[in-house]
Amino acid sequence: MLKKIVFLLLSCITYLSFSQGCSDAGFCSMGAMQPDQIFSKKKEIKLRSIGLSQYVGTTMLSPVISVTTLDASLSIKHKNIFQVKVPFQAIYGSLANNAGIGDISLSMSRALFSNKKITFNVSLGAKIPTNDGNTKENNVPLHSYYQTSLGTYDLIFGGSLISKKWLVAVGYQQAMNSNKNYFQWSDWFPISDKSDAYIREYSVGRNLKRGTDIMLRVERNFRYSNFNFFAAALPIFRVTKDEVFIPASNERVKLDGSTGMALTGLVGGTYQFNVNSSVKVIFGRKITQRRVNSDGLTRMFVTSLSYYFHF
Repeated sequence: MLKKIVFLLLSCITYLSFSQGCSDAGFCSMGAMQPDQIFSKKKEIKLRSIGLSQYVGTTMLSPVISVTTLDASLSIKHKNIFQVKVPFQAIYGSLANNAGIGDISLSMSRALFSNKKITFNVSLGAKIPTNDGNTKENNVPLHSYYQTSLGTYDLIFGGSLISKKWLVAVGYQQAMNSNKNYFQWSDWFPISDKSDAYIREYSVGRNLKRGTDIMLRVERNFRYSNFNFFAAALPIFRVTKDEVFIPASNERVKLDGSTGMALTGLVGGTYQFNVNSSVKVIFGRKITQRRVNSDGLTRMFVTSLSYYFHF
């Protein structure tokens, strides 16, 4: 049976590698919105955990993003779980390389209802910026793709309904302020050996305030005694336009083409070594994307490997 599951996983990855990518400011892996959640009415579930994950994502242009994340969860009176995620992010691309501590994620989740068939969870959370999103190279601001922080405080909430076979989650993310990113094409023309056409492929988003995002995760699970395989669709809808500052007119404008759906296909699985430890792998590929992406969040392909110790 395990060989059949591995074959199906590899087949899905091969199929997904020909589609298009993933856009996510991080709330899809927080609290009740995270993928491949545990559902078991027969085994004891350890609600406290500490995990280490390694994520690699490719972008529409040259940057490759590598993120190592410390993920800690603590149960409070059994039904409440507090989660904190601290990422170290490294970006390698044609314009520059950059690395540093990424935005910190905080969430509180609560199981509102649970029986032998379903569990309903809700979460409230926030993302805390670690810098203003305007790191420079040779004293010239880098594009958002190369930034370790979004530079904004974000409010997040959502919920999930979990059964043995299905996970359906919804989430809401709202940026509370604009960042301080001052990237503009003209600064890079004299210092970069890349063509002007290549530099212009980076969408300009000076003092960007991201629009509101709503996510929907629909996940089919195949659960066995120590192994769970899943396949999922993850659409993220930007329902309000991104807003940027235009120096020439000294005004803020809303960007046409910045709303719409970014759809990602995901496959992965978790292997439970015992009640205390597990390993999780996730692969994702973009299927559709928004026309304008000034926030540097677009990913063509993502892969993540995580180890969790439960106690």
